[in-house]
Amino acid sequence: MTVIGVFALQGNVREHLAMLAEVGVEGRAVRRPSELAEVDAMVLPGGESTTMDKLARAFDLFEPLQKRIADGMPAFGTCAGMIMLANEITGGTADQETLGGLDVTVRRNAFGRQVDSFEADLEFAAFDTPYHAVFIRAPWVERVGRDVEVLSTVRSGPAAGRIVAVRHDRLLATSFHPEMTGDARLHGYFAELVRGL
Repeated sequence: MTVIGVFALQGNVREHLAMLAEVGVEGRAVRRPSELAEVDAMVLPGGESTTMDKLARAFDLFEPLQKRIADGMPAFGTCAGMIMLANEITGGTADQETLGGLDVTVRRNAFGRQVDSFEADLEFAAFDTPYHAVFIRAPWVERVGRDVEVLSTVRSGPAAGRIVAVRHDRLLATSFHPEMTGDARLHGYFAELVRGL
């Protein structure tokens, strides 16, 4: 059976585990390298990317996670998780590092502060109907590499045209929080990606 881990040092861990269960996948909280070794893929949840970076180091999880991703482990980053997967970030702290692997440049807090949080219906080619997305202090993608597929952009408003969902081979990332919507389609999309390997 496919086992997908959820980075459990910060962020919406329970919500992601519930979504994975809904799409028929065993989800496991991952806090240490021994737990990372037991999963086939990882979800990196929303939270605070600089804090996630520091906690991953404190729990000796940063380097093993970085190596697994570099070696081809599938990963799904949401909001702060998107920042963690990006090869390059703007608006980060001077000492902030990412796990890397996703050939994009992501701008931290691009949509503004907590008060600028919003919801929007997004079009995805993989889905028949729009996906209702929740953005909270969200990043956006400013540059995509040649092999990165843009899955969705904001359709209207001041952020119209901004890239908010991408896929690069085994890596999937969204600016928003799919675990907060009650819509498990993106978790299902990721589970199918993992099962198909």
